[in-house]
Amino acid sequence: MHSWPEPEVPVIGGTAVPLNLFDTADGVVRPVTVTGDTAGIYVCGITPYDSTHLGHAATYLTFDLINRQLRDNGYRVRYVQNVTDVDDPLFERATRDNVDWRELGTEQTDLFRSDMATLRVIPPTDFIAVTDIVDEVIDLVSALLDNGSAYVVDDEYPDIYASLDATPGFGYESNYDRPTMMRYFTERGGDPDRPGKRDPMDALIWRAARPGEPAWEAPFGAGRPGWHIECAAIALNRLGSGFAVQGGGTDLIFPHHEYSAAHVEAATGSERMAGHYVHSGMIGLEGTKMSKSLGNLVFVHKLTAAGHEPEAIRLGVFAGGYRSDRDWSEKVLADAEDRLSRWRNAATAATDTGAAEDLVQQVRRALADDLDTPRALAVVDSWAATTLSGPHGTEGPTDAGDLVSRALDSLMGVRLLPAAR
Repeated sequence: MHSWPEPEVPVIGGTAVPLNLFDTADGVVRPVTVTGDTAGIYVCGITPYDSTHLGHAATYLTFDLINRQLRDNGYRVRYVQNVTDVDDPLFERATRDNVDWRELGTEQTDLFRSDMATLRVIPPTDFIAVTDIVDEVIDLVSALLDNGSAYVVDDEYPDIYASLDATPGFGYESNYDRPTMMRYFTERGGDPDRPGKRDPMDALIWRAARPGEPAWEAPFGAGRPGWHIECAAIALNRLGSGFAVQGGGTDLIFPHHEYSAAHVEAATGSERMAGHYVHSGMIGLEGTKMSKSLGNLVFVHKLTAAGHEPEAIRLGVFAGGYRSDRDWSEKVLADAEDRLSRWRNAATAATDTGAAEDLVQQVRRALADDLDTPRALAVVDSWAATTLSGPHGTEGPTDAGDLVSRALDSLMGVRLLPAAR
């Protein structure tokens, strides 16, 4: 599956600052460890049954920041992202709208690509549709069956489940207790009441063929992948085990990320799938959780169609810390647009190259400290206020303003001035 065009990411001078991120599993902010010269990042992608809303965008903007910081530190980044283009929500929406599920998936994936390109998100190195890698899932399911980590439920539909006890450290990623796990497992696609399971929370990894559902042939019987095994197979075959960062929204901590990691660990014997598990908070609208069921989604393409610039959308999202559940409103967007205007005026007026260089380092330090975007925005605000209150040039962008614009573009994806003169 093709990705979207890559934006130009300027290379800037100065001294890079090593990235520290909060790790959900360990519960602390600590350095991101990269083995060799390539940092592996796996971020869970969309199930393409609806348009990209601001909650999606906030997650992918978070990992775009991580990508940019690692690049600034001189690493190559292999960024892998899936598209779950075979799943129950997609089938249900297609049935409701009387369209083919494949057509719906293609349409919504195309819109997602367009939104990400508009927001100037660096595209994945590997953008993988689940329907393109079912053979990889079959291989991983076979490996789990062969080593005793999975079993077949013997009834009319011989579904295959991964045993919860296949990895002794199960639960280390979320740190939830059993009742909390059970609640989220039940609410988020699990089937605790399925007869024949050894443990109510054993996860489905292969759904045996049912009438009217797509299915693929496999040695253990025709069917289709379970949810968590998809990401496990994609990540394992492109990044191996022990890559730098696995990420997504906080709603994926359990069950999805816990089980994806467990599947990889059970197949490979490794203790930990990823060095860091990183999660972005949820976005609300005017004080209410943003969700499809409530019908209060803010769509990226509608914001840009209304004339709101991608840079302003980024600044609105970055106004809150990435790990926090935070609110979106007309005021948040208006404040972001005002901030963008001030920054652009300052970039045009700036003459003090030394102050610009110092600002770049302050922004680097803020972002390296667990992506502290509120602090990064505050230091740029301070620089802009000082610049606009003092003497400045009147002939257009200067070297100082160009430096700030290129640095904010490189580190935050926020471009203030046209590309380098």
